[in-house]
Amino acid sequence: MDPVPIDWVAVEDWLGLSLPGDYKAVATAYGPLDIGDHIWLHTPCIQKGRFEYSKWLSETHRRCRLASRKASPLDPPPFHPAPGGLLAWGETRRAHVLFWDTSPSDDPDEWRTAIFDQNAASAHMNPWTYLDMPMLAALDTAITSGIEIPRAPSIGPLPATGRRTAFLPDPEPWTPPTPAPRGTSQTRRRAALTQGTGFDALTALIPPPAAPYLGEGSWDDLFDRLGTRLPTGYTSLMTRYGAGVWRGWLRFQTPLRIAGRGLVYHSAESLDIYRSLRSEFPEFHPLRAWPERGGFLPFASSIEGDDLAWLTVGDPDTWPLIVVPRDGDQDPPLQSGLIETLLTWARGNHVTHGLPGLDPLDDPLEFATFTPWDDKSHW
Repeated sequence: MDPVPIDWVAVEDWLGLSLPGDYKAVATAYGPLDIGDHIWLHTPCIQKGRFEYSKWLSETHRRCRLASRKASPLDPPPFHPAPGGLLAWGETRRAHVLFWDTSPSDDPDEWRTAIFDQNAASAHMNPWTYLDMPMLAALDTAITSGIEIPRAPSIGPLPATGRRTAFLPDPEPWTPPTPAPRGTSQTRRRAALTQGTGFDALTALIPPPAAPYLGEGSWDDLFDRLGTRLPTGYTSLMTRYGAGVWRGWLRFQTPLRIAGRGLVYHSAESLDIYRSLRSEFPEFHPLRAWPERGGFLPFASSIEGDDLAWLTVGDPDTWPLIVVPRDGDQDPPLQSGLIETLLTWARGNHVTHGLPGLDPLDDPLEFATFTPWDDKSHW
């Protein structure tokens, strides 16, 4: 295995703390490592489309914090960059995440190991196990005798093997991300988290793309294909933003795409699935489906398969919004229109099933995003 160069001064300066010497020695010598065909030791590196160290840390800490909060009535432990917070360094093939507990000592070589068990969290049990040993001793124990995990299979004993992590065959040196600028635009966005209403507040919080993509057709053609005009709020929103993903969660399909996957395709597909489910389980699927009178007409979907739709009652500009869940009970229509609903949710607030709020420790501005699509997208 060829090592991956690591600028430890830059890494530790970005983290705001020093790292254990044994970790730096192993990471310098080997790079990302698969130990005993079971433990992945992650190191500061990047492989495009697969791994980026800072993103992995952020997403892993948040995922474990959210799962820990749901699993126990106790507050989750603090995570880095909180003082004394847990700092991830690896994972296992059995859905464990391995951390340093940076709280007991100012000496990183004495940081004990903390293990998060996703399966325990999913079962609403305490997911945390703390070992009174640093990283290298924990790895040695996993190989020689195994690490006992309450109410779960042990980690190990493992083969005394090490190789390059299979999903990171070509890692490259990692550079710490540049801090977000603190200029006028960021100040304006931060203010829009709490100030303003309607379209002006939404565009201040999440600036529209320079070249929104809607597809190659026209609105009149879309209305003909759907058999109805659509609400003005929707057409105005799409004209400014185009197709894309809000908050990494809610996908607005390409409205004017004629060939292939677009709004017409996805709406028809969702409606066909719903009709099939309704015929088999009518008690869980109470809505009518477009073009039935008053039926719901979906136009966006969450990454978990929930549909954001209109109830086609009366004039299109007065159609109520509704979230049609993939699983769970059907909630009533929303009280706000599309723009205000999207603004409320973009500010980090819970709206309804399918449009969840953020964790109390999340920074809403970090999640107030829109990722536009282009003509190569399949939505």
